[in-house]
Amino acid sequence: MNLSSLLAAQSMAGKPVRCGLIGAGKFGSMFLSQVPTIKGLEVIAIADLNIDNAKAACARVGWQEDRIKAVRFLESGADLCALDQLDVVIEATGNPLAGVEHALAAIEHGKHIVMVNVEADVLCGPALAVRAKQAGTVYSMAYGDQPALVSEMVDWARASGFRVQAAGKGTKYLPAYHDVTPDGVWQHYGLSAQQAREAGMNPQMFNSFLDGTKSAIEMSAIANACDLSVAPDGLQFPPCGVDDLAQILCPRTQGGQADGRGIVEVISSVERDGRPVLRELRWGVYVLIEAPNDYSRDCFFQYGLPTDHSGRYAAMYKPFHLIGMELSISVLSAALRKEPTGCSRAFNADAVAIAKKDLAPGDHLDGEGGYTVWGKCIAAKTSLTKRALPIGLAHGIKMLHAVSKGSMITRSDVEPLPQSAALMMRTETEMMN
Repeated sequence: MNLSSLLAAQSMAGKPVRCGLIGAGKFGSMFLSQVPTIKGLEVIAIADLNIDNAKAACARVGWQEDRIKAVRFLESGADLCALDQLDVVIEATGNPLAGVEHALAAIEHGKHIVMVNVEADVLCGPALAVRAKQAGTVYSMAYGDQPALVSEMVDWARASGFRVQAAGKGTKYLPAYHDVTPDGVWQHYGLSAQQAREAGMNPQMFNSFLDGTKSAIEMSAIANACDLSVAPDGLQFPPCGVDDLAQILCPRTQGGQADGRGIVEVISSVERDGRPVLRELRWGVYVLIEAPNDYSRDCFFQYGLPTDHSGRYAAMYKPFHLIGMELSISVLSAALRKEPTGCSRAFNADAVAIAKKDLAPGDHLDGEGGYTVWGKCIAAKTSLTKRALPIGLAHGIKMLHAVSKGSMITRSDVEPLPQSAALMMRTETEMMN
């Protein structure tokens, strides 16, 4: 990588990379904490619905008062996108509907857009990427988040001549987590509600990490960015440590547990009975590669790669990700290289709404990590055939028909979706399948 040298040259020339942040929550705050030590990168504007909270976030991560005073604070993300001085816009609200509007506004004003908002990306990222390309701007996943890190590993594998058998991340998963609501989320993280509040952690957002929704969203985004597929029954979350990745995720025909080749999958850090997995990958990402020939297979053994019993499948992994603290990689890549750190290119997978409880006519859905639905990763073709309701559109929508717990919610089960930029871009995305 040579981003630091490119940035140094840019800085010496008096042309710093200037970015604006929309959403000063946990991810945004982690990014802001790194900015003072990245010479040549400037945050000149921050948009948040609560400006006082945004200023407090800057102070909390260690910004000096003069740096805070130099930033323009706005309540409107759209107004931020229109600022002439910006090179890159970072969308970190986590709200899919707002995220689509901000992405379109950034593209319209000729700004590169870094999409922390995976919820918006999986809803209609492929169409947004096309819009950005037509406008001559970069539409990018956010480095530090798992989809971009996995995309990098898949790109490395293919550029090295390996076939990708599987790719994904680790998480703490048990089937019962699909039922967890924001009221019970913090006990699973070993935090009190007060500790979470002081850290600026949103209970519904963090519950989406736990109940399977975030995994569905991120794996759909990876499938769409890396031209990978989803197993017929969706994510299986097999308990698996790093030493067993190759054996468990190689195809069933080769003695593994994977239904197919070239799939996305999430591995669990706990056994189904709750026991911890040995050498788990809860915070990391992986790619499983296949040797193209016997010579390569022998090299896997000679250089100590963990393989399956045949020696032909080997795993590479990264044990941790630093989330927002790595986000500058995307900002600088877009501004200096005009390259994304991962980008949705096809509509292969979708994250759809599953009833978290028995739902009755008149009930209102509350989206990712809430009380009513969780998200499941399925093939895009299946989603379109069944007219499944995307999890990103399951916000404030009223149920027309009863749906039992654990069942997929279809568009026929809810009131007509209101017209919005998100629905328009979703339609464009569906036409790409």
